[in-house]
Formats: sequence, C-alpha cells, structure tokens
Amino acid sequence: MLIRAAVVDDAEALTDLHLDVWEEAYAGLMPDAIFAERRAERAARVDRWRTNLGTGPFSTLVAEDDVPGRLLGFARAGPGRDTDPGLPPLELSALYVRAERYGTGLGHRLFEKAIGSSAAYLWVLDGNQRATAFYERQGFSFDGETKAEPLGLHRRMVRA
Repeated sequence: MLIRAAVVDDAEALTDLHLDVWEEAYAGLMPDAIFAERRAERAARVDRWRTNLGTGPFSTLVAEDDVPGRLLGFARAGPGRDTDPGLPPLELSALYVRAERYGTGLGHRLFEKAIGSSAAYLWVLDGNQRATAFYERQGFSFDGETKAEPLGLHRRMVRA
C-alpha cells in the first residue's frame, strides 16, 4: 500500500471511494436517499474532483492498494476556510478510509501525512462517534461551534 499525492487521473477512483466511504461512515446518521442522490450525481462529482485536484489550495492524499488504481482512503487539508480569530490556519477538510480498513492504522497514517502535529481544526458530523473518538485521540476537542448544513449538524473540533 502506498500513500501519495492525488493527481487528476485519480478523479474517477476518488469519486467512487468518496461515495463508498460516505455510505460506510454515515449509515444511520443520514437518510439512504442522500447516498442514492450522490451516486446519481457521479459524473458531476468526477468533474468536481478533476477541478479540485488540478487547482486550489487544498492538497489531497490517497492511500492506494497494492492493486493499482484501487483506493483505500484519502485525506484533504489546506488553509482554513473559517475566519474566526484565534482559529488555527490549517483545516482538515476530509479524512476517510474504507470500513475494511477501520482499526488498521491507515486513518492515522493518512492523518499524520496530511497535518502531522500541526494546530488545525475540522468539522465532524454530530453523532459520528467513530470520527469523534479518533480525533480526540489526536488531541482535538470541541470548541462549541456548530453549523447546520443540509446533510446535518456539524460540530467543530480544534487542536491548538
């Protein structure tokens, strides 16, 4: 298995991974209709990944299986999009691994390569206990900020 920077040619595999891991991570936290809607928009999501991987301030890392082209997880980090005073300038905007890799250390490896020990913040879906426990082990804690989004309430976690 290899962790490397994602490239534009990864857009299709990254889209499929993203769709799969969303269903695995958020089953029971979001209605199934949301997953079906996201899958129906696959072509637009591939285009969005192509654009995002080709430009923009965020960097994306992928964990590629020994089978070339099969992605097992990804992390995305970059300059924070929130402007609150005192907030760390780095945002971890995504960290996902396939359920088959839960508990193997892959998430931690992606996390370390994406932000290491840097001060950072992230948003986690309310009720996502697996993610919350993982981030707490990495030194993050809730700062009291929330935002309601169409996909659910998100709570901000910060590591100074």
